[in-house]
Amino acid sequence: MISFKTFPLIFIAIILLASACAPRIKPKTFAQVGYASYYGKEFKGRKTASGERYDPGKLTAAHPTLPFNTYVKVTNLENGKSVVVRINDRGPHKKGRIVDLSEKAAEILDMKTKGTVLVRLEVIAWP
Repeated sequence: MISFKTFPLIFIAIILLASACAPRIKPKTFAQVGYASYYGKEFKGRKTASGERYDPGKLTAAHPTLPFNTYVKVTNLENGKSVVVRINDRGPHKKGRIVDLSEKAAEILDMKTKGTVLVRLEVIAWP
């Protein structure tokens, strides 16, 4: 028989187990506005957080929390240009930035000269 002293422990264990097994529900939409930067050729070939090698010619990006293989539309709010990138790394590691883009993505957004620009991120496909 279960005593009243052990009941709270069993109850907490059941709640924790249930929450651990619950499916992770992704929001239907995700949008974020902030500053983007890019990383260039000096990082070519280095492993990203996802395990793949960085290729400056691919349309990839680093985001602190979005799942790997999430596709995100990035719009440069200063000129209206946009590009779709795939999240394959973690970052940026500088305060105040929300995304680090590959060199190719930075070229498309016309941000290489400036280095950082104000952007809007919109998830278009979850993994």
